[in-house]
Amino acid sequence: MAEEDDATVRILQSLRGKICEAKNLGPLSGPNRQRDLCTFCTISLDQEEVFRTKVFDKSVSPFYGEDFYFEIPRPFQCLSFYVYAKSVFQRDLPVGKVSIRKDDLAKYSGKEHWCSLHPVDPNSEVQGKVHLEMRLNEVITENGSVGQHLVVRIIECQGLPLISGQNCDPYATVSLVGPASSYSKKSHFQVEEEDIEKLEIKVDLWNNENLAQDVFLGETRVHVKILRNDHIHKAWYLLQPKGNGSKSKSDDLGSLRLKLTYIEDTVLPSAFYTPLCNLLLKSPDVKPISASAAHILGDICRERHEAVLPTVRLLLHHNRFVPFVSAVAALELENTQEANTIFRGNSLATRCIDDMMKIVGKNYLAVTLKPVIDEICESNKTCEIDPVKLKEGDNVVVNKENLQGYVQKVFSSITQSSSSCPPLMCDVFRSLRNLACKRFSADPHVQYSAVSSFVFLRFFAVAVLSPHSFQLRSHHPDPEISRTLTLISKTIQTLGSWGSLSKKMSSFKETYMYDFFKSFQEDKCIEKVKKFLDEISTNVSKESSVLEDAVVLKEGEVQKRAQGRKRLGKKNFKKRWLRLTNRELSYHKHKGKEALCIINVKNIQAVEKLDESAFNRKNMFQVVHCEKLLYVQAGNCVEAGEWLEVLGPVSRCNEGRFSSFHPSNYSGGLWQCCRSPSSSAPGCKPCTT
Repeated sequence: MAEEDDATVRILQSLRGKICEAKNLGPLSGPNRQRDLCTFCTISLDQEEVFRTKVFDKSVSPFYGEDFYFEIPRPFQCLSFYVYAKSVFQRDLPVGKVSIRKDDLAKYSGKEHWCSLHPVDPNSEVQGKVHLEMRLNEVITENGSVGQHLVVRIIECQGLPLISGQNCDPYATVSLVGPASSYSKKSHFQVEEEDIEKLEIKVDLWNNENLAQDVFLGETRVHVKILRNDHIHKAWYLLQPKGNGSKSKSDDLGSLRLKLTYIEDTVLPSAFYTPLCNLLLKSPDVKPISASAAHILGDICRERHEAVLPTVRLLLHHNRFVPFVSAVAALELENTQEANTIFRGNSLATRCIDDMMKIVGKNYLAVTLKPVIDEICESNKTCEIDPVKLKEGDNVVVNKENLQGYVQKVFSSITQSSSSCPPLMCDVFRSLRNLACKRFSADPHVQYSAVSSFVFLRFFAVAVLSPHSFQLRSHHPDPEISRTLTLISKTIQTLGSWGSLSKKMSSFKETYMYDFFKSFQEDKCIEKVKKFLDEISTNVSKESSVLEDAVVLKEGEVQKRAQGRKRLGKKNFKKRWLRLTNRELSYHKHKGKEALCIINVKNIQAVEKLDESAFNRKNMFQVVHCEKLLYVQAGNCVEAGEWLEVLGPVSRCNEGRFSSFHPSNYSGGLWQCCRSPSSSAPGCKPCTT
């Protein structure tokens, strides 16, 4: 948040939900039929795509099962879900769409809905506005009479959509429409005085597609009679669908099951929240803890994202989380009668610790699980061991060996990861262990079950089951891989739980899982689990390893401006693969290729948005570092926000960080934002704090 924004009221928008499945997708027009093509879904804010599922195999009723969450960084009017059929030789073919106006999103909040798909008419998919200037001049005609000369000038366009992820290359055609309609690409017309009342100017905007067919961007119509009183008229006009949006015939295109929650928060200047923050930060010292502000807030708001998550973030930021959660856990243990039921419910203590592990343990998960999860998803070995679900040709012995190999790799990765466990998580686990021992002093196993119930059951097992939810994979795995991960998660959960062998075996309802679990050497597994739990919950103070592996925080395809080139020209922007780890920011020609440039994150001096006017491109940001400015264009507004969100924290504490920046570029001997002639002039806008 920039310093200048600290005194203003802001609106924060976010959207979370799930694209569940489609049903009875209808046939496409032409020779292609839906049943012959693979499909995928996209989410668009107005006409800007911000999310895309992976492609699913041929089916008229595909199950997508993709969760999504993103903050919405700009105003919008309409949220749309598109279903596309994947095409190899041409553009992906739209099957249908579900469009929901922003004002209607509250009706869908928090519940699943089956929504009918409607036709996608390219001529109605418009957004943006155009700035027009119209002049009506008196001229002397060739025969000596006085005539009217109408001149139309297009000053600029704003808010046009990205086409295939890139800025538009627009051009306009201007028509004079009236009793005897005329069409022309010119911008000046001779008009008769008596026709002025009946005429209108129609401006069509198109995107120049070079080799492909040009794309219609929208039209606007203005009556010429507006120039009766004032011979010069300038105004902005919203682009409209062709023919004012005449609706296409709606075939039975099928339906889409969606779950949506749209949240719009009004955020006051930070000073308004100071009394509440101070009250919440005093919570760990309040006795009894149930009378504290944080505990009361957690009890009142049962929805995690309303109160618990923001409270956890606040307490973490001010180093007050451990004393608070220790007090809350102690209160819960007082009301727990049996040692084998500790921390089983969805209590305030378990919700706080769950959220803490997701925030603090994100990199820990990536280091520990991502390599083996990637191997499982990409090698695609069959691991089904349920006799009922075996396919023809499956060998259950081979499948069992595959599954056992994966479980061993995941289990070893976890039990050998104690040195990577964040110190704060260790502090919480140590506190839970001591509290459990104090409450159930006669039970020698409770010191381990108190910790394993979180680190195995609520952290690692959940991440294995749903890697996309923890940013370990970009998409929900396909059904077969998902089934493999489910079997691995079940086994890891049981291996990591603390209890007798007979109790563990009885936790399996399925005979095949019972038989599979018997293949593991229980005693060796118990020793490894015990050693791991001891290492992450003992009193030994542990510092993070300086030599830890680099963790990939974010990567993806972007457009990067070639450094040191001229301001204009498409070829100055090139597709690159941008990759950020906790150590360095690099870009590559393609994913997996050698880095073309590496920037140490310690050398980053600022990361800020760039004005659209700088290069006439949306969703741009700049990375200021020791060498040069790095200008980057993200694929959409959400992606740009995510890059800024992740780049900020890794560089915010760097020495020599700038306090101000230039929101535009330096060209023609001037900074285009403040018109300063010196290329080394200090920034003209405060940096994000």
